Amino acid sequence: MSLAIPGLHDIHLPPAAGWWPPAPGWWVLAGLLIAALAWMLRRTSLARRRSRRLAAALREFDGALGAGQDAPSRLAAASSLLRRAARIHHPSAASLDGGAWLEFLDGGDPARPFSRGQGAVFADGAFRRHLDADIEPALALARTRFANLFTDESGGRGHA
Repeated sequence: MSLAIPGLHDIHLPPAAGWWPPAPGWWVLAGLLIAALAWMLRRTSLARRRSRRLAAALREFDGALGAGQDAPSRLAAASSLLRRAARIHHPSAASLDGGAWLEFLDGGDPARPFSRGQGAVFADGAFRRHLDADIEPALALARTRFANLFTDESGGRGHA
């Protein structure tokens, strides 16, 4: 015996949820992924730009040293470029001279390669008429310090 009540129908299930529009959590996740991708692209772009600028600066450094006729002129060119690089992040360092300039060039290195090592020739080597010392190690040291100053990898060390 079936009791049929007029006007009543069987249970209707709601339609299955579609894939669009996504739930709010997916929107948040998508936003975070887009932000992370934009941040990574920005960092990569800045790193490439920095790398290109450093490469150009090192080419200029090498060109200036190559143009020098003798040891004092090569030291003068290297010293001038070191001062220009120091001015980028440490404006007051470019006006240092003598021992204070060499200590700044040491950059906090405990070996003190400019004050006590090969780089000590930068104190007065550019002003000598003849220079008997081998300046190649000092120039290699200056090139490394130039790159560090140009990119400010000195960690803020020095007297600026």
